[in-house]
Amino acid sequence: MSQPRQNRALVIVNTDFCSSDGDVVFGTRRGAKREAEKLSKVLSRLNYEVKLMHNKTAKEIEDLYQQECCCEHGEYFVSIISSHGEEGHIFGSDSEPVKLTRIFQILSSEKCLVLSKIPKIFFIQACRGGELDQGVVVECDSGEPEPECEPDCFSHYLSIPPQTAVMFACSPGYGAFLNISGSMFLQALLRVLEGEERHLDLNRLMTRINWEVAFCCQARGTYEGCKEMPCFVTNLLEEVFPFSAPIVEEADGV
Repeated sequence: MSQPRQNRALVIVNTDFCSSDGDVVFGTRRGAKREAEKLSKVLSRLNYEVKLMHNKTAKEIEDLYQQECCCEHGEYFVSIISSHGEEGHIFGSDSEPVKLTRIFQILSSEKCLVLSKIPKIFFIQACRGGELDQGVVVECDSGEPEPECEPDCFSHYLSIPPQTAVMFACSPGYGAFLNISGSMFLQALLRVLEGEERHLDLNRLMTRINWEVAFCCQARGTYEGCKEMPCFVTNLLEEVFPFSAPIVEEADGV
């Protein structure tokens, strides 16, 4: 009797950024690599075959997703991206942008048949702008808000392939925090995957992460007291439980 195919996870973490002429463009993302290694380890224990990639250029990132279209997959595909970013983009280690719409296009049903019916789940730790969330409570049960002209932040949402969920570390236009201990968002994901909440349906699991970050986390140091509000979008048509497999305990002395 053949064994079921193993779920796959692609984890991409960029910590150092240089331009084509060698100039340092963005700051070093201290703490991000160790965090990605911990997440990879947990996913492996949840029966995922994990590919952890560090400091990849924009072209290399696109190629990694192209390669997934040629692999055999189990019930779920999970990808974690940790990098610098802007709204609708993440940056390669060469400081070149990668459009999220490009990644989603690579994994579309037309171009990636092997993943067309498999739930695809993304967790993206990257800034989406430069605004800081001061955590102010706004009374909004009376009066009409003033209309504002905001950029279209939903265009890349509409491009996600069928059977896909995407969770962002922060809301459109805002920054995502990271320090040497890790990021608010991925540390919350890590806690959930290590606890009993991992058995939740994906929508409830993501909502739990929202709560963890919103109520239990705040920035320290220069941005003392600032908050972060993750958000997610999904077009999944049914409940899925991608992390409910029993954890494989590590052997003593390994």
